[in-house]
Amino acid sequence: MKTVEKIAILTDSSSDLSDEIIAEYGINILPLLVVYKNKAYKDRIEIKPQQVYDLLETEIPKTSLPSIGDVKAIFDRFKKENYTHVLVITVSSGLSGTYGMLNMICKEYTDMKIKLIDSKSLSMGLGFTVYEAAKAVKNGKNFDETCSIAEKVRNKNQLFFVIKTLKYLKAGGRIGKVEASLGEIMNIKPIISIDEDGVYYSYAKILGWHKAVRKLLDIFEEKASNKRINVAVMNGGDAEEAEELLKKVKASGMNINEIFTGQISPSLVVHTGPGLLGLTFYEIDDNL
Repeated sequence: MKTVEKIAILTDSSSDLSDEIIAEYGINILPLLVVYKNKAYKDRIEIKPQQVYDLLETEIPKTSLPSIGDVKAIFDRFKKENYTHVLVITVSSGLSGTYGMLNMICKEYTDMKIKLIDSKSLSMGLGFTVYEAAKAVKNGKNFDETCSIAEKVRNKNQLFFVIKTLKYLKAGGRIGKVEASLGEIMNIKPIISIDEDGVYYSYAKILGWHKAVRKLLDIFEEKASNKRINVAVMNGGDAEEAEELLKKVKASGMNINEIFTGQISPSLVVHTGPGLLGLTFYEIDDNL
């Protein structure tokens, strides 16, 4: 007799999925930690983006992996609720140790079939991979099919963003001090993407903020041309400019299936500071 699969989807809080999508598809979220000198806060649960912005002049916090206690608690719950399979999709291992930690802990849970996928991305680059996997489960796909869909989306995802200051990427060690200093002096705004190893790199370097935002839209139109896509417009503390970018994306003439918008999580705010605009998108097809 064929075993009935009960599948859980697990990701971390840097996925930037909306509360509505998380609830609709039963997605499980492990909170990263936002760490100040006197206290650590669970991302999106105990601290919100605006709180990080309000405190940046006083203290630039650090981020940390989900606590081992939180990880074990959620897997213990999966076991208690009789899940047979767990698909774990994490923030890029090139940007965080979350994947490595989960890989070690998952080995303790041998009575469930667990698959780990390194998204090689973050924000909605991660979120879209999780979203399509969760839809697959809801639509009755089996575990192997769901994992395959997640990997296809992961491989199609494209992410580009621009930020007003490189100060916070420099402070977090995500960008070189020399590059950051020169960028600030010369008002150069890099369009940042993520490479095949899931690490940041400068896709283009543009002089001035408004030209950089225009270039961001140009990249989207070039990469999305002649494709049916899902796209997310994300912002870090700049909802007004994000709304303008959203209007331009909608008016771009691209073949957009679904469009999402939102603010990045506190754990990402720590590394970007205020003033981020980002576009994440991927081609969809009938095999998803």
